[in-house]
Parts: sequence; structure tokens; C-alpha cells
Amino acid sequence: MSENDFLTTLEPIAVDIVAKHAAYVDKTAAFPKAAVDALGAAGLLGLTSAKTVGGLGQGPRAAALVVERLAKECASTAMVVTMHYAGVAVLEKHGPEQVRRDAATGKHLSTLAFSEAGSRSQFWAPVGSATRAAGGVALSGKKSWITSASHASAYVWSSRPLEAQGVSTLWLVPRDTKGVQISGSFDGLGLRGNDSAPVTAEHAIIPEANRLGADGAGLSVMLEVVLPLFNLLNAACSVGLMQGAVARAIEHVSGTGFEHDGSKLRDLPTIRAYVARMQLATDQARLLVLDTVDALERGRPDAMLRVLECKAAAGEAANQVLDTAMRVCGGAAFRKEVGVERAFRDARAASVMGPTTDVLYDFIGKALTGLPVF
Repeated sequence: MSENDFLTTLEPIAVDIVAKHAAYVDKTAAFPKAAVDALGAAGLLGLTSAKTVGGLGQGPRAAALVVERLAKECASTAMVVTMHYAGVAVLEKHGPEQVRRDAATGKHLSTLAFSEAGSRSQFWAPVGSATRAAGGVALSGKKSWITSASHASAYVWSSRPLEAQGVSTLWLVPRDTKGVQISGSFDGLGLRGNDSAPVTAEHAIIPEANRLGADGAGLSVMLEVVLPLFNLLNAACSVGLMQGAVARAIEHVSGTGFEHDGSKLRDLPTIRAYVARMQLATDQARLLVLDTVDALERGRPDAMLRVLECKAAAGEAANQVLDTAMRVCGGAAFRKEVGVERAFRDARAASVMGPTTDVLYDFIGKALTGLPVF
């Protein structure tokens, strides 16, 4: 399937389902099930799965374009898909074939379970444990937030190593595993439909065959497999939010005016300047995202630097663009039906989602000055 093919397949889903349900998803904090089901039926949840297991065999570029388009309409849906693609990346490297086939055909929704109350945004250093037990391995830990917590088929779960040296080990943990408990539902400021919730494991026993990669090698998988794609897709989500904000702002200033003289808001030079700034910031962020894709595809020496930069830059730009959109649209921006305030709230998540923007600045500074990043 070519780029035009999967984007053509995506477009009616984005317009007729994702956009149509976005306001309801935000208002009620409902999981975007209709959108996820449609993406699965269209084969787009298997976008990055290998063709040998029934997927479309696409790479980070395709995933970024899909997430960007979804985020333009509904960031909650985009984040669910982001986490799914990140989880699938691990499964494609280390997961069992049947789970990979289910993910490729839309029967398995994946997600990451990394962040913990004990390590907060430093997701690479879990404090939860893995110990041998009758019947397999017993996991215990408190995950602070898991996207799609109540809807994912299984979690890509991190713990301290079972026996080996190292920082972490990854596991495939089915959501219905005995001892795994989801704590409440998400009622937050933004990304209200992403079903993000704390999840606790108390002596939750899984087969040792559910280990994803070698014992103690979790950090390597996080950095080499998850982080590049996760950061890229988070940045793409921010770009999609900006694109939606620019489109809604242009629609507002082009259609709203002053009855006494027949002029439109767009006739004001200050308004046009604000819209120009929004578009410039959006284009700049998107170019960095696409350059990050190029760096990853070609194995450029600066690929990891771009990976660190793109999430930080796009997240910061999204906040600025949405701030400006609120100003440009004035009082109308505060009305739910305009859609700007929803994107304004959703955009705030990128800067505090691990690795946070502040942590990324530190990583970038270390890389630039010759210090080890981790």
C-alpha cells in the first residue's frame, strides 16, 4: 500500500467518524471506540505490522502521517493510535507471532505501561518488581498512567529485571491478568478520551514466555525501539493539533466580521499577522518532524538528536499556536463548538508526557556538549 493509498483509506474515517465524534469524546471522556474499530477494520492498526503477519509493512513516516491526520480532528484518538504503534514496535521485535497477527488485523490493541508513581516521568527506570513464582513470573508495581487502560488487549509492561543485571525488563501483560487492577477512569484537562488510568499489579502471574526481549534488556528496547517512534508520533500529534487550530482560526476570521462596515476580521492587519505566525510555527514543526523521519530512514548520525528535538519543539510550538488561536478567535474560542479550546487543552499534554519537554532539553544539552544522555 502506497502513501496515497493509506491516506486515502484514512480520510473518510478522519472526516466521518473521528471528527464527528471528537466533541462527544472530549465532553464525556469517552474512549473513541468507533474510530479505533474503523481503523482496525480498514487495516490501519496494522499499518506498521510486517506484511508476513498480515500488516501493511509501513514505517515511521506512514505512522507519523496517520497520527498527524487524526490529531487534526481528535487528539485523544491520535494518542490511542500513537501508543498502539509504539507497543506494536516492541511486539514486532520480540512478541509472539499470534499476537503480532492479531495486532496486524485489528484484533489486538496495544499500549505502553512504562510510567510509574515511583519514577514519574523517568519512564526508563521502573521500580516495580518481577519475581519467580509458581506458574511463571509474578509482577508487582504501580503504573501511574496507561493510555487505553480499559480497552487495550495487553500492556507492554516494564519492571526491574527478573534475575539479570540491567535497568529493566519488558513483558506482555494481558489486561485481564489476575492481580492487575485498573484504578478509576480518566477525567482530566485534555486528551479526555484516551482512557488513561493508573494500573496496579499485585503478584500478577504471567508465563515467562511473555517476556519481550532479554531479561535486563528493557532499557535498550525502550531507547532503540520505543523512544524514536514515540517521540516522533507525539510530535506528529502536536503538528496535527496545530493544523486543526490554524484551519479553525482561518475559518473564523474569514467568516466573522463587523456588520456596521461589512469588513471581516481577516481585514485587520494584526489578525493576519497572528494567523501568519501560526502557520509559520506549524510549518517549521512539521519540517522538523519530516526531517526526523528522514534521519531515521537513512540512519543519519544526527537521528537521535532529531528524535529528542522533534517532540520538544513540536510540543512547545503547539502551545504557542493554540495560545494564539485563542487570541485570534476571541470570545468565540471559548465556545465548545468552535473546537479551539479543546485543542488548546489537548496541546498541553505533550510538554508533561515523558520524556517531558524539560527532560528533553537536558538530554539535548547533554548530547550537544558531549555528555552521555543516559
